[in-house]
Amino acid sequence: MGGPEPIPFHVSDLGAEEIAAATACLAGGLLGGDGPLGRQVEAALASLTGSRHVLLLTSATHALELALMALEIRPGDEVILPSFTFPSAANCILARGARPVFADVRPDTLELDSADVQRVLSPRTAAVLPVDYGGTGTDLHALRAVLDAHGAPRRIVVVEDAAQGIDSRRGGVHVGTGADCGALSFHATKNISCGEGGALLVQDDALHRRAEIMREKGTNRAAFLRGEVPRYEWIAHGSSYVLSDLLAAVLLAQLRKLPVLTAARRAMAARYDEAFAGLFARGVLRPLATPRDAVPNAHLYALRTRNAGAQVSLRRHLAARGIAAPFHFVPLHTTDFARRTLGAPRHLPVTDDAWATLLRLPLYPQLAAAGQLRIVEAVQDWARQP
Repeated sequence: MGGPEPIPFHVSDLGAEEIAAATACLAGGLLGGDGPLGRQVEAALASLTGSRHVLLLTSATHALELALMALEIRPGDEVILPSFTFPSAANCILARGARPVFADVRPDTLELDSADVQRVLSPRTAAVLPVDYGGTGTDLHALRAVLDAHGAPRRIVVVEDAAQGIDSRRGGVHVGTGADCGALSFHATKNISCGEGGALLVQDDALHRRAEIMREKGTNRAAFLRGEVPRYEWIAHGSSYVLSDLLAAVLLAQLRKLPVLTAARRAMAARYDEAFAGLFARGVLRPLATPRDAVPNAHLYALRTRNAGAQVSLRRHLAARGIAAPFHFVPLHTTDFARRTLGAPRHLPVTDDAWATLLRLPLYPQLAAAGQLRIVEAVQDWARQP
């Protein structure tokens, strides 16, 4: 006889509603980008986030690219970001001919450390790209205070990578809305998904107009569809970042389920917290902190072990029991590509420790209570080993 059914790390919550939405879109025949369903999604996201403007895009990667393009980041500029993140954040900087500059993260939340940002600021710093790890957000007030005190030749802009942050709040606002621009993701691994997709949150009217034109191949098509111009034509540089209405249909169905999905994820995270409280108190495991001004969306549940050996041991222990519990980002500054492209890295001790000691437990609404209990018991069994 075989063992228990494997527990995957992630399962998207897709069902009859999403199938019906996609079928109706196909039957209607309107599949292109910036269509009626896409505009419904943008309106729903604006209502949810409080963002003045929302542009629906093909990915959060493209949202970051579009933000830096619209903010006119240029060759020779420097953009500060955490090394503990996905390559997209650095790639969008390189795409502008600018230079990524890596800073360390805070040990409690793994968000960008404003104190270390201060250490790497230079006259060439044009932007900072904080990453909201796990959807918890970033202390933008502390970051902005550091940037405003720097006295740079031009105002340093902030582009918030809130890819993991749908339905999260920090400092009383939805993540991604407190910066010059914010990026959300609807990738298959996110809390709600259409397979691939993203959104750019923008608060400034002029910046939104530039980004809207660049999103539509450098044309004024969006203004034409609103009846503001008699024809649409090429008026600036740009690319094709619009999301198909077929994917927007799926995303709209997911957005309607978001309150239920978020509540379920938060309840699961709370059960993990309760189950592991004793291990946290003894220092066997280390939790990520939730800042007092944060209302996270429980995008992930991350644990940190005492050391790198314990992380490998726990991951193997869980894998042997059919439980997928992956580590997370390989720090960008440690990669061969970064060394070849950017030179010898700075020492980032918190980032290095996070990479070596962190793993993520399965957390998704379709995970049954019995499955979560099995995960908890497996972790506790590992902790009892000598």
